[in-house]
This record gives sequence, C-alpha cells and structure tokens, in this order.
Amino acid sequence: MAKKSWVERNKKKAAVVKKYAVLRAELKAKGDYVGLSKLPRNASPVRLVNRCAISGRRRAFIRKFGVSRLTFRELALSGMIPGVTKASW
Repeated sequence: MAKKSWVERNKKKAAVVKKYAVLRAELKAKGDYVGLSKLPRNASPVRLVNRCAISGRRRAFIRKFGVSRLTFRELALSGMIPGVTKASW
C-alpha cells in the first residue's frame, strides 16, 4: 500500500494538469515556449505517475486494467476480472 501523501500528491498534479490543459495546447500550437515555461511545473502531463486504483502502487502497473500486478493477481484469482483465467498447459 502506498503512502496516502503520495497518492494525494498525484491527485493534486492531475487536477493541475486538467486545469492548464487547454492553455498548454494553445501555447504549444503557437510555439510560445516562453509562455509554456511560465506555467507551473505540475501542469505538464509527463509529471503524472500511473498508480494502482486500489493499492496506490506505482511499480508493475498494468495499464490495460489500471491496477498493479499484485492487485491484478488477487482480483484474477478471485474471479473479479471477467475473461481472465489462470494459465495451464
């Protein structure tokens, strides 16, 4: 389980990215890099971190399902993810 402060920090970054998305797109289209540099650092979407929706873990994030590998395994074995079964050959 990730620290609550890290998860909350990422939520704040996501809010700032959303707030400045339109302005960033306009500045990029104009090629105004001085104006872009005056925006807050957290307005850049690159600074967001993919985190597990359940545990908040950032490593081993499975993008298709939005969870970490550990959470994915728990959910898959308990039958919570439709169409996912344990492999056997």
